[in-house]
Amino acid sequence: MKVLFLDRDGVINVEKDGSYIFKPSEVSFYEGALEAICHARQYFDLTLVVTNQRGIGKGLMTEPDLHEIHQYINSELEKHGGRIDGFYFAPALASDDAFRKPNTGMALQAQKDYPAIDFSASVMVGNNFSDMKFGKAMGMKTVFLHTTQEQQALPNEWIDAQFDSLAAWSNSL
Repeated sequence: MKVLFLDRDGVINVEKDGSYIFKPSEVSFYEGALEAICHARQYFDLTLVVTNQRGIGKGLMTEPDLHEIHQYINSELEKHGGRIDGFYFAPALASDDAFRKPNTGMALQAQKDYPAIDFSASVMVGNNFSDMKFGKAMGMKTVFLHTTQEQQALPNEWIDAQFDSLAAWSNSL
């Protein structure tokens, strides 16, 4: 099973500068991101979000708050004919937590939920090196979006391709 793994903040939606997204009304989608996810679905069996969410660990928001945000993202995607098949998140503060990227706990949980995942045929799209390291640790191809960081010199051991946006990457498929 070929899976598209997406980071959330900085990939699908604009990161909230210096803070966290606490409610659906604070979600601002990157231009073309929803359409990009819908377009990419024809090339993948599943689309999954893997996102570090320290705001929960800090007590600034709750898991139900996060689920409400993810339901909103899916409701907006459904208006375009798409969806996210699953949302995985790491609420922990500790960098060494098994679920916090670049650690692979979220991928391993996804594999328990979807045993047919073929990581070697899957792609991780993110905007941080923790996303790239996560993808590489699981044997995925990695796509770096320089939405929040500068373009990186290639070749790079962690990055297979890089684009300006999720839409630009999706259009290249």
